[in-house]
Amino acid sequence: MLNLLRWTFWLTVWALVVAFFHYTLPQTDIVRIINTYEERQDFGENSIFWTGANTGNDPTVTNRDVFFIQTRRAKGDVMVYRNEDTGWGWPPYFKFDTANLQAEAADAASTGETARWFAMKHYGWRNEFLTVYPNAISLRPVSGPGASKGIPWLNIIIITLFVAVVYGIWVRWRRFRKARIDPTMEAIEDDLAVRTGAVRGWFGSKKKKRGSDTL
Repeated sequence: MLNLLRWTFWLTVWALVVAFFHYTLPQTDIVRIINTYEERQDFGENSIFWTGANTGNDPTVTNRDVFFIQTRRAKGDVMVYRNEDTGWGWPPYFKFDTANLQAEAADAASTGETARWFAMKHYGWRNEFLTVYPNAISLRPVSGPGASKGIPWLNIIIITLFVAVVYGIWVRWRRFRKARIDPTMEAIEDDLAVRTGAVRGWFGSKKKKRGSDTL
């Protein structure tokens, strides 16, 4: 039972870690831009998936106009991106050029007959049920729908550093447990065994004494 609880705990922890990195780290899609628009959003239970107000705007406002970029990805499905500043907040993309990116996206729109393809860098998830959109970060032209997305060096570096830190903590914890905790637990177990033996011996002597008295 304890092993099951332990495995459940660690699987939950690592699932949350993977979800965090998958949402936060940048991803790239090859897309054709269809349209751009602006829409007022009233933030509710899904507000955690939206950034704060654009830099310079009132952060206490519960609704605001948000830019959106409609695209069709190279594999044929439609994807809609929001376009919001991240400012100095999280995730730390330090994005302040929302208006400029929206102008670039509007200028890059094309039809299927005269398709122009772009690499859209973004972070986040698309969830229709929760009305969640990935946030566009940057846009660059590519040669076509089969163009390479490039090697995600930043993701590789961050994940490598994270694994190195986790491994370092794990090694030090193992050493600390072996040097300090395990000997202490063994000493406690030995002491309990001695005390238990003494108690059993005391009860045994009492039992023998009672037996001799009855004779």
